[in-house]
Amino acid sequence: MKYTTITENHLFGKAFKKGKRFRGSYVAVYVLPDYTAKRRMMANPRKEYINRTGISVSKKLGSAVTRSRVRRIIREGYRAACKESPIKTGNLIVFGARNAAVGAKSTDIARELSVAFSALGLTLRQTV
Repeated sequence: MKYTTITENHLFGKAFKKGKRFRGSYVAVYVLPDYTAKRRMMANPRKEYINRTGISVSKKLGSAVTRSRVRRIIREGYRAACKESPIKTGNLIVFGARNAAVGAKSTDIARELSVAFSALGLTLRQTV
């Protein structure tokens, strides 16, 4: 599955200001409905809605190597959390790294993201 990233600065700002948020010990998660989701769905070859994600890591967390490692760990935690329980699509999701994320493992972050997605109402209900 291909993950689409947020590259425009104004979308990060909108998610931070207007989005629903969950603050955990490793990551802060901001979710905002994507207003261009329908247009992107029509351009998508599979004709399905997608989530666009962005990761924000401050220079206060450390050197470039440390910040890149935190980004990779958050990305892997997001993949694991989505694999464990599918989430709703058509949203902008921004992850803000916190100080504790520097020494965290991807399983810890995946566990926290699962809690965050359920608290934000993003998880899809599974029918048995």
